Amino acid sequence: MTTTDPPAPSSPSTSGQPAADEVRLPAERRFADELARLLAADREPRPEGWLLSPRRVRSFLVGDPALGVTRKFYGDDPLVDRCLVTLMSNRGLLLVGEPGTAKSMLSELLAAAISGTSTATVQGTAGTTEDQMLYGWNYALLIAEGPSERALVPGPVLTAMRAGSIVRVEEITRMQAEVQDALIALLSDKHVSIPQLGDDGYVGARRGFNVVATANLRDRGVHEMSSALKRRFNFETVRPIRDPALERQLIESQAAALLAEAGLDVGPPADVVDLLVTAFNELRSGTSAEGVAIDRPSAVLSTAEAVAVTYAACLDAAYLGDGRLTGRQVGRQLIGTILKDNPDDAGRLRSYLDVVVKRRSGPWRDLWAVREELGDTR
Repeated sequence: MTTTDPPAPSSPSTSGQPAADEVRLPAERRFADELARLLAADREPRPEGWLLSPRRVRSFLVGDPALGVTRKFYGDDPLVDRCLVTLMSNRGLLLVGEPGTAKSMLSELLAAAISGTSTATVQGTAGTTEDQMLYGWNYALLIAEGPSERALVPGPVLTAMRAGSIVRVEEITRMQAEVQDALIALLSDKHVSIPQLGDDGYVGARRGFNVVATANLRDRGVHEMSSALKRRFNFETVRPIRDPALERQLIESQAAALLAEAGLDVGPPADVVDLLVTAFNELRSGTSAEGVAIDRPSAVLSTAEAVAVTYAACLDAAYLGDGRLTGRQVGRQLIGTILKDNPDDAGRLRSYLDVVVKRRSGPWRDLWAVREELGDTR
């Protein structure tokens, strides 16, 4: 443990707001003000190589009203503590869960608060290679000068090792097994050997280096991880939000942030947000609030999808409607969310509208009206 001052957050902006021509900034730039306040107030011991102490990292994720730090991760607070303990150890952290449970967001926030940067990221796909993850070469320089540091093009993992920072590996089970296995030595020995550079090709990881990976439960069988690689990770399951009040708070805050970035003054009415939260929970659980059994759709109805539906419905109301958000706009976006994978889900949604929604009043009447847009599902 050390209390020496770490480097300041790597951010050219102190406003925490995206530039006019940028769609989305990394977490360390979006929340630069909050990170700066936490750093200034941090008197706690911290692991070597960490920007903030574990207590302040936790505050960054779950909020600290006294310092004006907002909550960013909604869900299981003890999960955050377990993640921090893992990252203080020599083991990697693997976040698993259903799609849309904010695994990537959690990994980004952890990297931003621990390392001051979240941009050392490997996006796992079937085409991801070991070179893309570790290092490649500038072939013009390689031919002209031969193997040299100048010709080396470091990948995200090598960059993080040299900096002593977190590297994020998204969708690890989508990568080929031989690429996954390149992480085994990294997590065990914490070094990379570059044979072409001879004695200068040994790169040892600086303190603070670690790996945060994510995997969807529905995709874990795509390229199953070897037992050797699994042993080098602590697995933490990020579960869907079960508390409707907490889910509503998240939907409102996230939708408000997206609308503010879009420059729109269209806030979702409370009764429409209640409708959305209730509908998502009923379709997930297969039971209505009245106890009626519902044929659950196969589509993923995560909180992230609920935020996307709210935001898209607000855009519909602002640009194609009269600026007033109703259950009809929510219903239109719900159709697109549910009918992604299985055509049979159209019949399940129509049944939900006819059996459950039709009997309700208020904004539910507007939601029921979208059944006309489902077409013939028989």
